Amino acid sequence: MTVRIFVTGGTFDKEYDELEGRLYFRDTHLPEMLELGRCKVKVDIRTLMMIDSLEMTETDRKIILDNCLKCKEDHVVVTHGTDTMEETARVLGKASINKTIVLTGAMVPFKFGSSDGLFNLGSALAFAQCLPPGVYVAMNGRYFHWKSVRKNKKTGEFEEQP
Repeated sequence: MTVRIFVTGGTFDKEYDELEGRLYFRDTHLPEMLELGRCKVKVDIRTLMMIDSLEMTETDRKIILDNCLKCKEDHVVVTHGTDTMEETARVLGKASINKTIVLTGAMVPFKFGSSDGLFNLGSALAFAQCLPPGVYVAMNGRYFHWKSVRKNKKTGEFEEQP
């Protein structure tokens, strides 16, 4: 089994420019993260975009959807910014794709050294391999169905909503 990973940017892949004092994107950290995590899962990584999810448009979400539909793999992980991850999950969920698709992200950039991204990526890969077809969000060791997830902006955590 190969797990397809689609990269869209988000906090996962942000870096800090010390001179300018700003966060920016250069390239995905996924290969480095998988190596550091000693991942033995066969993966195929494709970068679709490198943007903050607050800047994501419906056109960007359609690109993600089209790639999920067209890829040959039945197990997909999408790295995504956490601010609008639930919106993209809804777009994918409403499409009723007969694949297991897991979106994940990070609250702290990987390059900061204390990121939750490595743990979230590992959890997403595991969930993508064992959950039934559907669309899920994986954060902090938990998974949520696309219809019942929201990011609590006060706590910075994802939670189930009725």
